[in-house]
Parts: sequence; C-alpha cells; structure tokens
Amino acid sequence: MRGLPGTARPSEMAPLLINNEWHEVDTAGGRRLVDVLRDDLGLLGTKLACGEGACGACAVLVDGAPVASCILLAAAAEGHEVVTIEGLASGGATALVDAFVAEDALQCGFCTPGQIVSASALLARTPQPTSEEIRAAMAGNLCRCGAYPKIERAILRAAGAQA
Repeated sequence: MRGLPGTARPSEMAPLLINNEWHEVDTAGGRRLVDVLRDDLGLLGTKLACGEGACGACAVLVDGAPVASCILLAAAAEGHEVVTIEGLASGGATALVDAFVAEDALQCGFCTPGQIVSASALLARTPQPTSEEIRAAMAGNLCRCGAYPKIERAILRAAGAQA
C-alpha cells in the first residue's frame, strides 16, 4: 500500500512464534497471517487460493489446530504457536509425506501443504482415525484434482506407519 509522498505507513510490530522461531513482523493495517508468512518470511508452502477460509490451501497449525491463515490477522497469532508445512517438514512429518507420495495423493500439488497440515493435526489428536473421522477432519480442505480417495488412503497409511 502506498501512502502520500513523504508519509510513512505506521508500523505495528509483533513477535510471532513461527516454526519454533521468533519473528518480529509488521502487522499494521490488518495484515493477514498468510501474507506475513509468504511475503515477509518467505514461507511459500502456505498457499493462498480462495482468500475466504473456504478451501484449506492456506492451512497452518495454531496451537496444534488447523486454521485458515488467509482469514486470520497476523496480530491475532501473537501469543500462539504457529506451524507451517515447512515447520512440519523439519519437525519430522515424514511418515505422512511419504504416505502422500506412496498413494499418489498429490496430483498437481497445490492443495497438498494444506492437506498435510490438516492431516497432521488429525493424527496428533486421533492416531488411528477411521475413514469417517478422516473425511470429517479433512472436509475443510478442497482438492481440485479430486484426489480425495488417495488422500484418505495416505492418511490411513501414515496412521498405520506410526502405530
């Protein structure tokens, strides 16, 4: 956003804990968390698609729960632990990623980070989910390629690997 010549945009800095690292980020003007992640921190795994919290492509974990970062103000994340797909990858979500690859559950790949973030939250709270529990937990994640059966199989495979 550009201001008039000679005027500065007001800065509102906030400390955010993202992927187990503290970052001072500018939250002025009601900036969305997805924009801070992508534009300021270079965490490009979190995708922006619908911008309305309806598709799940921008899912991140906030205190362990999947949240649409496109409708969460960055300032609202202050005091909470945020984990992105990059944080999951460095934190050892390999069984889930391996299962997505083995089941070919990534087709074009655009929704995959959000799918894996949501699936990891499910497996953290329900280590051995049923197909019905998977479908309910993943209902907020859309896949334009229609890989839903493969995604379900991948989550079941990952649950079996961690059993």
